[in-house]
Amino acid sequence: MSEDAYAPQSPPRCIIVGGGIAGIFLGILLDRVGIPYDIFERAPTVKQLGAVMSLNVNILPVFEQLGLLDELMAISFTSPGMHVYGENMKKMAYRGNDGIKETVGYDYIVFSRPRLYELLLSKLPPNKVQFGKKVLQIKYPAEGGVMIQCSDNSSYLGDILIGADGAYSAVRQSLYRQLNEKKELPFKDTQGLKIGYMTMVGTTEPLEEDAYEELKDDFTRFNFVIGKGKPYTWSTFTVPGKRICWGVQMQLSSAEADDMAFRNTEWGPESNENMIKEIYDFPTPNGPLGQFIEKTPRERISRVFLEEKMFETWHHTRVILIGDAAHKMLPSAGQGAVNAMQDAVILANCLYEIALDASDENIALAFKDFKAQRYPHVKHQFDLSKTMAKVIYGQTWHERLLRNIVFGYLPESMLHKDTIKAAAYRPIVNFLPPPPERGTCPVLPTKPSKRYQDELAAAAKSAAV
Repeated sequence: MSEDAYAPQSPPRCIIVGGGIAGIFLGILLDRVGIPYDIFERAPTVKQLGAVMSLNVNILPVFEQLGLLDELMAISFTSPGMHVYGENMKKMAYRGNDGIKETVGYDYIVFSRPRLYELLLSKLPPNKVQFGKKVLQIKYPAEGGVMIQCSDNSSYLGDILIGADGAYSAVRQSLYRQLNEKKELPFKDTQGLKIGYMTMVGTTEPLEEDAYEELKDDFTRFNFVIGKGKPYTWSTFTVPGKRICWGVQMQLSSAEADDMAFRNTEWGPESNENMIKEIYDFPTPNGPLGQFIEKTPRERISRVFLEEKMFETWHHTRVILIGDAAHKMLPSAGQGAVNAMQDAVILANCLYEIALDASDENIALAFKDFKAQRYPHVKHQFDLSKTMAKVIYGQTWHERLLRNIVFGYLPESMLHKDTIKAAAYRPIVNFLPPPPERGTCPVLPTKPSKRYQDELAAAAKSAAV
């Protein structure tokens, strides 16, 4: 896929920019159907960054289809619920998940983000991810196709370019710059991402379980603390391996957010020491937060800004955006990674459908179909993440009031009703055998594949002869 003379190909050659969870997951799916691809990641090596991560019924059926559910469960704990505390360590509420699995069919599971990344990366063929490939621009050669140019002077040519390179996507920036010059970019997409919060996260090294009673459990203990008189909330999760994931969220004022809006943000070590000093003595049910910070290698502590933006332009000609590159959500509802993987599933479905005739027209139809299937569901989760951020992170008086209502007065049955309703959307891979039917709640059907149905019918006919 380096720069050579272009010849259209079916199945189409895919360039995936971004070696994060969305890009790796898409690579695994394309591998299953023989669609050629390569992944280009700007980081020079794998980053062991990030803290806790949770997955649920909205994506777990796909792991089951791929034969990865057992391996995922082996690095995960189930999550029975959330303990909510005030800064004085007085318990404010407990929100449990009792009965959810029986209804929706799957547990909530929790794990350390790097462990998921390691699992997914291990499922790709060797050398599928090229590291140290910072994309500078995209081009459309006169002979056809789409090309990326990287900072090391290398170029790569393909039929389809997928931008899975995060909130500050180089693919999106290059695409939008070209569209804006042609005055084809909606005004909304010319605006930057909105920054409202900052977070610091980390995962400890293995700890002595005798020092922390919660480490003896085979499920996660989720403790959430709300600061008093300060714009902070913080949390701890126990995860497999006798580790504790921790995180601190700070709500930014409008002035602080405006001052920081120009900064590029990544999962990466920065000048964290001032913030560490500020949060070091924050209380948790297991003592000061600082003890967990000290058990976390400094190079694995990340401080990032939490942005949000729902972009309108997701694709153009041979370029398409997925995950945070198309819709950056706040992590408050725990749906950012889930939606990125759902994007990968639906895009793989759409590409599979046109893989045998990847003409310009069919690629355009596939991209249009992808957005039509995904946009309403992404928009719903985007709006939900904004509301949940106010409930979980917010520190204005009306946000504190909203939080008190949710945690103190809303019956758990009402919250469970919303959870069960959300569980109906669980898109699956339509070119693989479906997962077992689990749970009792209704499920929204994934758009079926005509190609797959035709292939099954042909195989059945051949077997009958």
